[in-house]
Amino acid sequence: MVKAKAFSQRRACRIAGLTRRSYDRQTKRQPDQAVEQAITFVTGQHPGWGFWKVYHRLRRQGHPYNHKRVWRVYRQMKLNLPQRKRKRLPARLRQPLAQPTAMNQAWSLDFMSDALRDGRRFRTLNVLDDYNRQALGIEIDYSLPAGRVIRLLQRLVEAYDKPAKLRCDNGPEFISGALSEWCEQQSIELCWIQPGKPTQNAYSERFNGSFRREVLDAYSFANLAQVREVVEKWLEDYNTKRPHQALGFLTPVEYKQAA
Repeated sequence: MVKAKAFSQRRACRIAGLTRRSYDRQTKRQPDQAVEQAITFVTGQHPGWGFWKVYHRLRRQGHPYNHKRVWRVYRQMKLNLPQRKRKRLPARLRQPLAQPTAMNQAWSLDFMSDALRDGRRFRTLNVLDDYNRQALGIEIDYSLPAGRVIRLLQRLVEAYDKPAKLRCDNGPEFISGALSEWCEQQSIELCWIQPGKPTQNAYSERFNGSFRREVLDAYSFANLAQVREVVEKWLEDYNTKRPHQALGFLTPVEYKQAA
């Protein structure tokens, strides 16, 4: 009515049943195309990320949008992830997972597996520092016996210094005499979680979920060289660019430097 019939704002708002304050707010609102493009770019690279990870990635990229505006556009684009319903479990005694207060107090180890296009299975050995959630290394091959585990740990010790404790499950590679002997020589405590209690290795389980969604389930690999190339790029992003909610939305490297 204001544009087509040249009515005054007061008259047009009275006819439409709209307050003039609401009219002014709508006309002064900035267009959201740039926000939509920025959100689309981030969610296209990381489709499994929720709102807060997307928002902090935008801020790290230099975008000035506040969280209210990003949330409004995010919901308009219908990107909010469905909430998972938690299954009620009976009360049980819990063993709290000790939270480290410094680097190299505890490293977590765990294996994962996937398959190439031709059906051949391969394994990955993931090593994390529990303090800043940094992925120290991922070893990839068709078979990873105890000797390969020790060689990877030796390289990581030379690069990051040795940890006080190694936390792992009861896999045959971890309970082998060779690994126990190496840890004894290095004065490293080797801790096994209770069978059937993956939450006792929660830091590694949390990392494995992200690694599964964003790498193993997101790509179809032709060979191990392609797997190693994708994992190397993802690790660089995970350690230096990805904001972690548990770290106050800092990256693992930033959290380590701040400490």
